[in-house]
Amino acid sequence: MITGEQFAQMALFFSGTEQVPHFDRIGFKITGRRMFATYLQKDNTANIFLTPKEQSVFCKMDKNIYPVPNRWGEKGATTFDLGNVPKNIVQEALLSAYNEVLGSKGGKSRPSSR
Repeated sequence: MITGEQFAQMALFFSGTEQVPHFDRIGFKITGRRMFATYLQKDNTANIFLTPKEQSVFCKMDKNIYPVPNRWGEKGATTFDLGNVPKNIVQEALLSAYNEVLGSKGGKSRPSSR
């Protein structure tokens, strides 16, 4: 099981990251760029912002990983049940999301999923 504190440490491990409030969640972003993950304490879940292609791969790895059930999910936002998903899988997803934001031009908006 990954706790909220452990998830925050994992997300903040990457260079230039910060923790910010995001509605009822805690957001993790690269300073000056967009978020790559959020954490919801009441459910001990994280939404990690993957590409749609990455999302399909991660969702096949574990039944406790699934698309966010809205338009964000269609763009790659993926829920991870931190009480059940292995730490190494969550770390890999965070790295993918972080690198996607780091490599995007401007990093402020999600690229089109055409």
